[in-house]
Amino acid sequence: MKLEQLLSPDCTVCAVPGTSKKGVLQQISRIAANAFKNATEKELLNALVAREKLSSTGIGKGIAIPHGRLLDHQQIIAVLITTEQPVSFDAIDDQPVDIFFALFVPEDHCQQHLQTLAAIAAFLGDKTNAKRLRKCKSSEQLFEIATASQD
Repeated sequence: MKLEQLLSPDCTVCAVPGTSKKGVLQQISRIAANAFKNATEKELLNALVAREKLSSTGIGKGIAIPHGRLLDHQQIIAVLITTEQPVSFDAIDDQPVDIFFALFVPEDHCQQHLQTLAAIAAFLGDKTNAKRLRKCKSSEQLFEIATASQD
């Protein structure tokens, strides 16, 4: 699935304040809940926290892909944020994280979930893409770069 099919401008936010892992996950959940009225902030946060308890979704090089599964939902919800300052996130390389691409998927979309995570990881794993996202000064620019970079 292409990022332009996942992301929306209201779920793409540049320079989010955050000083902790939990704080960033709360911000992501709030952004998603405001954009998709059929999911509550608490439900979204619980899905992310449950996944983080298994192992950190910090994939290294300042990037994390928090994700969770939602019961009784049929819509995929994606949130892309950068933070004002890198946040300690228990990443695999022990480096703080400043790019977060969160994904919430319906419980019964397991195969699509894995394919989407792979596409996000490939996009963010490209040093050029990560560098361009870090240079963004506005949410609009962040959205533009994330959605225009895929063919």
